[in-house]
Amino acid sequence: MVLVLVIGDLHIPHRVHDLPAKFKKLLVPGKIQQILCTGNLCDRETYEYLRTVSPDVHVVRGDYDESSFPLSVTVTHSPIRIGIVHGHQCIPTGDLDSLSSIARQMDVDVLISGHTHTFQAVEYDNHFFVNPGSASGAWVGAYNGEPTPSFALMDIQGPVVVTYVYQLIEGEVRVEKIEWRKEVEPVAPKVQEQPKSAALPQSIPTSPGPQVGQSVW
Repeated sequence: MVLVLVIGDLHIPHRVHDLPAKFKKLLVPGKIQQILCTGNLCDRETYEYLRTVSPDVHVVRGDYDESSFPLSVTVTHSPIRIGIVHGHQCIPTGDLDSLSSIARQMDVDVLISGHTHTFQAVEYDNHFFVNPGSASGAWVGAYNGEPTPSFALMDIQGPVVVTYVYQLIEGEVRVEKIEWRKEVEPVAPKVQEQPKSAALPQSIPTSPGPQVGQSVW
């Protein structure tokens, strides 16, 4: 099991002073193995804060980031390949056909993107698309009103991705669970010819598979 924090569009300190305190209480160092960020951190202090949560941080460059972050990143948790982009490359913004084209170009199973400041987790065109929204609830010009602060945790268990979305609604943290499974073609075992005198084992020991849906914390 690998626990991955998916976060982005913080816009600190230009649009929001800090992350919600209730989110910070959940992001305990030592619990999360990796962080994938969709960009628009906007300051070095926020990046350093993420590194205190997990030292394995991958950030892509958002349209408000003035940094050397790459435009895209690919990470692998076999057999799952995950791609990360900010999302401003997607036209129209958030369009699934456009995101699907990016996923095919990057040759990934899961594509993480931001830019809309709205959470989304959906299967489309044999891919899984995750947008963690804005963890700080930063405003966006195309949105009427204040976005709901949100981030996601991905519990990766082999070909299964269990995504937990955390949203701050009316001052309370609410959690929703979405599960996606990559269809993996079975590999036929190689049959080796046994000498006539060799005795085959009566049974092949197996270990139990991962338990899907275990508590994150």
